[in-house]
Amino acid sequence: MQLLLKTAALSLAAFSSILPTPSFRHNKTSQPVQAPQANQPKIQAAILLDVSNSMDGLIEQAKTQLWNMVTVMGKATCENNVTPRLEIALYEYGRSTNNIKEGYVKKINGFISDLDSLSLNLFSLTTNGGDEFCGQVIYSSMDQLGWDVNSSSYKVIFIAGNEDFLQGNLHYTKACQEAKKKGVIVNTVYCGSRADGIREHWNLGAECGLGSFTNINQDAKIEDIPTPYDSLLFTYNEKLNQTYVAYGSRASYYISNQAVQDNNNAKMGATAGVKRIKAKSNSNVYNNAGWDLVDAKEKDGEGFLDKLDKKELPDSLRNKSKAELNAYVEQKSTERKNVQAEITKLNAQRDAYIAAERVKNASNKNNTATLETEVEKIIKEQVKRVNMKIE
Repeated sequence: MQLLLKTAALSLAAFSSILPTPSFRHNKTSQPVQAPQANQPKIQAAILLDVSNSMDGLIEQAKTQLWNMVTVMGKATCENNVTPRLEIALYEYGRSTNNIKEGYVKKINGFISDLDSLSLNLFSLTTNGGDEFCGQVIYSSMDQLGWDVNSSSYKVIFIAGNEDFLQGNLHYTKACQEAKKKGVIVNTVYCGSRADGIREHWNLGAECGLGSFTNINQDAKIEDIPTPYDSLLFTYNEKLNQTYVAYGSRASYYISNQAVQDNNNAKMGATAGVKRIKAKSNSNVYNNAGWDLVDAKEKDGEGFLDKLDKKELPDSLRNKSKAELNAYVEQKSTERKNVQAEITKLNAQRDAYIAAERVKNASNKNNTATLETEVEKIIKEQVKRVNMKIE
């Protein structure tokens, strides 16, 4: 594991001249466009995070537990077995340096499917004291985001933080009215005891937003149980990365950022790193059609490669014929599916090993309520409202 982390660190250093500084925010204007299928249902989740001084634990949980959330969402299917398209937006609130006229609220990114960019944005978040205007951030997300009009889409907000929910001039009921108009469910996650959350009115936001109120221990750490499968999974992740064939003017950036986000998560611990790898093994969740030829061809067919300007290709592929290019991308696609299948099998074995270790050691640490455990439970229950199911 140490060797893997050192290798990743070297990669990070090599890419530092390409990647943006930590203050960079990857927004919807710089994301590659991926045209959705006609009438394809979506799962749209807006994550609204309190970044005031007391929220370091919440931000750490969000960084490390994002991948479990997207993996759970990636298991959702609609009545006709169509897989919904996943899009996630990110807001911060409670930072005193943000615009006071906007209630100290800032949109970090709109709805995107590029999970590496979302991870980059999460790892760029820091805490800095301020006033936490919950009603304002919910209303801003309703006003600024492109919420889907399809009634078969699961549209949801998760707002997490502490302090009184009623702060600010914009009352939460106005925000909830807008959410109801657009069919968006509002869930509130209080960082602290349930009694404190009720005393500070977080339950009212969920009731008004037709969602769930829950509380978490924001300072709970991920329980890292070493397994015989960890090193293998990190090795297969390296093989998986080798199947990506980047195209476009920012090809080097996207390949680089993929490696950097692997490294960011691995530094948080084996469990965090492995959960990202698990998400990457599901192409419904981790799909990079905006910059990867394999995913783009899978989505649009061979016609995508026929229409692609050869100037968009890596130098090594520009002189290939259409037939040769198709064969090369198909080879990488086969390699990817094989690697993903191995990762899925190893993850199942790892999960079984950890479950057995917990029974053997009578460990109850996994029962601690965290952002991951509570969001997972809420998602599994709420998707039923739009006739989706998660096995």
